[in-house]
Amino acid sequence: MTSPNTTSRLSAHNPALAIFGALGCAWVFVLVTLGAFTTSIGAGMAFPDWPLSNGSLNPRGWLSNLAMFAEHSHRLSAGAMGTVTLVLAAWIGKVERRAWLRRLAWFGVGLVLAQAVVGGLRVLLEPDEVKSIDTSVGELFAMLHAFLGQLFVCVLIAIATACSRAWIDRPIPVSPGLRRAGVLCCAFLFVQLAIAAVMRHINAGLAIPFFPWSGPGHSLLPEAWNFKVAIHFAHRAMAGVLAVALVWFAAKTWRDPGTSLGMRCAASMLVSLLALQILLGAAIIRTFRDPAVTTGHVLVGALTLATTFWLTWRAHRDVLESGASS
Repeated sequence: MTSPNTTSRLSAHNPALAIFGALGCAWVFVLVTLGAFTTSIGAGMAFPDWPLSNGSLNPRGWLSNLAMFAEHSHRLSAGAMGTVTLVLAAWIGKVERRAWLRRLAWFGVGLVLAQAVVGGLRVLLEPDEVKSIDTSVGELFAMLHAFLGQLFVCVLIAIATACSRAWIDRPIPVSPGLRRAGVLCCAFLFVQLAIAAVMRHINAGLAIPFFPWSGPGHSLLPEAWNFKVAIHFAHRAMAGVLAVALVWFAAKTWRDPGTSLGMRCAASMLVSLLALQILLGAAIIRTFRDPAVTTGHVLVGALTLATTFWLTWRAHRDVLESGASS
């Protein structure tokens, strides 16, 4: 049972708000998929202007040109995501007792607006070169855009989870060790996502064209090094770290007596996502970065982060609610 003091700080469960938050979480993965596909086919600069596309909200030919369709669909879905986030924050601001949740919801609005601006700067500053690292200012903003997108996924999940009946009605008395393990795995995943964003936007996905080895003759290390090879190798090395860390976190979740059935099922799904992600990573090399496979790899990576973050957030439920003030 939830303690009386904690109950007094919690708003009553609002099913409509919880459903709306869950739909927002679902939509963010549509946005992630469209963004990943746009990058995978090299369509990030299908339109040289922003916020309009060729000066229009409905540019001519975008439904028949794949590159234009990918980029404009991504922009339209981002606009819808911004609207959903704003409505969610306003709704929470009106009905929620928890000040920390109201602040988190408005932080989500600020983050989605920042993400839109960063996406626009990626387009507008593409012509400006950074010769020292052989890229453009626009590509640097594209890397930041990819990273902030994953952070936004976590914020939406946090908001929707805190609005759910399970969060409001059920304490999660898990061990501090499980909470620390979750935070560590989330940190590892964000490091990996930052590495992956750099790797994708400097076209280093095939810098090491072998798998699982890094060179001919079953070599563990590449024969020659440059920045693209190094960032690709770092991505593989971090994948190895995550393979161990996420299985360890899942095992701790299964063994902890305070976890719910939902958390244990999510831990099982996490291991499955990890295995699928490794297979997709290998398939990218073997298909020479097929756009569908690459998009799938990005999407499964986002789902892996989302599952890990959800488990970690749920594990912190009692800490958050006991320490929050109305």
